[in-house]
Amino acid sequence: MTTPNKISIPDWDIADRPREKLISKGRLSLSNSELIAILIGSGNRNETAVELSKRILQSKSNNLNDLGKMSVADFTKFKGIGEAKAVSIIAALELGRRRKEEEVPVLKPITSSKDAYLQVFNVFEGLAHEEFWVLCLSRANKVIFKTQISKGGVSGTVADIKIIFKNAIEQLSSAIIVIHNHPSGQLKPSQSDILLTDKIKETGKIMDIPLLDHLIVTDNGYFSFADKGLL
Repeated sequence: MTTPNKISIPDWDIADRPREKLISKGRLSLSNSELIAILIGSGNRNETAVELSKRILQSKSNNLNDLGKMSVADFTKFKGIGEAKAVSIIAALELGRRRKEEEVPVLKPITSSKDAYLQVFNVFEGLAHEEFWVLCLSRANKVIFKTQISKGGVSGTVADIKIIFKNAIEQLSSAIIVIHNHPSGQLKPSQSDILLTDKIKETGKIMDIPLLDHLIVTDNGYFSFADKGLL
């Protein structure tokens, strides 16, 4: 029995080709797999670019956040995805993350743990490693500066209290909020998280730069030391 030849994207009806579809119907008309297909341009001998993109998405349960955690090596395991195509997908996902980050108003007054979370959740979105950040606040509780203090592995990162308060002093901060993520998704603070929070709190009292909160962030939400009465 002869197997029929596979129809490649150039042979599709023009309305079904991802690039032409974007031009004629707009970007919102495209599925996630069609958008990725535009990035990779071509599939392999057995799959069109769209079919290959669907398979890549399905490997992460069609979750773009999980897709954003994939490395070049992860992508190149798929037949038809070389290093250049992998880099294109990763770059596009990172641009999307940064775009959302820029939409967060930098000078929004912090009146709750949720306000602090909204300042930084895009920073941590999709990270497969831990990072520790500090928000420096004005007297009016507006964010005047935010910066990464440290970057670690999957299970932890070391935050130097001297560096935290060096940044706070240089920015003439009236208060600080510290934030780190748990890539594991575990929202419960570890014993080391609790001890570090206590040290930052006590140092803040001496420096007259109080610690207002410590947030632990995951892709599914956050934990606030202040909300739980742990400060």
